[in-house]
Amino acid sequence: MDREQVTEFLGQVPLLQCLPGSSIRRIAAAVQVRRYEPGDYVAREGEPVDGLYIILDGQAEVSAPANAEEANRPDYVLNKYDYFGYGTNSSDHQVNVVALSKLTCFVLPNQYGHLLQPKTIWNAEDTPEHSLLEQILHLEPLEVDIFRGLTLPDAPVFRQVFGGQLIGQALAAASKTVDCLKMVHSLHAIFLIAGDSNMPIIYQVHRARDGSSFATRKVEAKQKGLVIFTLIASFQKEEVGFEHQAAIMPDVPPPEQLLNLEEIRERRLTDPRFPAQYRNSAAKKKFTPWPIEMRFCEDSGSQHKPSLNYWFRARGKLSDDQALHRCVVAYASDLLFSGVSLNPHREKGLKTYSLSLDHSIWFHKPVKADDWLLYVIESPSAHGGRGFVTGRMFNRQGELIMSLTQEALSRREKARGPNPRPKL
Repeated sequence: MDREQVTEFLGQVPLLQCLPGSSIRRIAAAVQVRRYEPGDYVAREGEPVDGLYIILDGQAEVSAPANAEEANRPDYVLNKYDYFGYGTNSSDHQVNVVALSKLTCFVLPNQYGHLLQPKTIWNAEDTPEHSLLEQILHLEPLEVDIFRGLTLPDAPVFRQVFGGQLIGQALAAASKTVDCLKMVHSLHAIFLIAGDSNMPIIYQVHRARDGSSFATRKVEAKQKGLVIFTLIASFQKEEVGFEHQAAIMPDVPPPEQLLNLEEIRERRLTDPRFPAQYRNSAAKKKFTPWPIEMRFCEDSGSQHKPSLNYWFRARGKLSDDQALHRCVVAYASDLLFSGVSLNPHREKGLKTYSLSLDHSIWFHKPVKADDWLLYVIESPSAHGGRGFVTGRMFNRQGELIMSLTQEALSRREKARGPNPRPKL
């Protein structure tokens, strides 16, 4: 097996799938191959093992310690992708492991054990400072296929968990259950219940399919025992195929010539054309910069058009993991997306209520989320209390990176009477 084949194999071991892709590649370079004949002892009870063993081919039998009660001896068989020796370092092994057939194992020596304990699911190094977005999209693996995510104090919150956070974290959970050579190429999400930003979110991943080229995952996000969000994602191993691009990037100013949101806010606070009362009120409001830097291509005079173009990128430097970069743009894709369907209907004093219903993304090419991307949004229709939007993302070279769609509930906010009805 060459290095790429070893990496692909290790990426299918559940123990390793939660690791950063860089860690799996380093493990692939460090593992040794060992072979055993039927009846050979691979590990003996009471003796140390010299690393993590992963079965590549064949079967092995595990037997309980000799002092275990005979009726409760949990003998069982290890097969391909099973492992033992994890977490033991140089301590004595607790069971016998005997080859039942010709057996081939990958062994990661103990001196490389630190590769199994990365700092985050995205980064194996002790980096002094991670991008806020990388922290938002970090999940805590609770057990195989179950993860816990949090809404960080500095993360954007819109009265409930931000929809982009659910998309990004759910995709992160799915990504950490496939081998690192397969990348998400499409996802389809449905929002069910508004999430509580003060509570952790549990992500349960269901392995729908694993093939040589494609893998499919379904993710359920849960709070208080209820499913609040579902996502289905398809992953593909990179391959060469037919190529064309009919979509053309709009002719817009480069991001360096445009103001970001912080600069726009500062101008409004000091612009004498705005009433002093407005400027004083805006200055008193707590302002938390988004983890996404945005620069709008049109001025406020075009805010009634059913379209919007803006450049964006993640703030800070992201770890070099393509899965992370795709999770970041999935997170960012929900910012201002469905709101474009309301643009033609905006009027003074209008108050609206919006809630995302579903969201789909197709990834066409690799993406670098901490470099500028142009988000081109259009709303071809709004009807029946639902607004529909489509989106395209281009890199600076004009390559179409992603295509997107979303439908959202959009209603006028009802005026509350003197005695509003209770919600429950």
